[in-house]
Amino acid sequence: MSEYVPDRWMLVKITNQEAKSHYRVFASWYGGYLGSDSWKLNSGVTQVDEGENFYLFHGSSGSIYKCHKTSYGISGYGMSVLSNMIAEANEDGINIDMLPHDTNPLLLEYS
Repeated sequence: MSEYVPDRWMLVKITNQEAKSHYRVFASWYGGYLGSDSWKLNSGVTQVDEGENFYLFHGSSGSIYKCHKTSYGISGYGMSVLSNMIAEANEDGINIDMLPHDTNPLLLEYS
C-alpha cells in the first residue's frame, strides 16, 4: 500500500460512454528549485475518511491519498496536464469534470 501526500489536489468525475461515473483524485506536487512538477491520477476512489485537517482517499489499487483540506486546487502545470487529459478523453466519448472546491467528498457515492 502506498500513501501519497500531494501539494495540491482536485476531485474529478469521470463518466464513460455508458453514462457510468466514478471519482478520482488528481494530485500534483511542486518540484522546487532542483526538481520538476509532477502529478498522479489515482485508480478510483472507493472510500473517504476524514481527519481534522485532511481527507484520506482510498483507491481501488490500495493506495491512499492524504489530502489536506486547505490544499484543494490545481497548479498551472497541473491544469495544463488535466486540460490535455480532458480533451483526449472527450475525443473518445469520455467526460471528465473538475469538481468545485466546495464539494464535500463525504457526500459522494463511491464504488
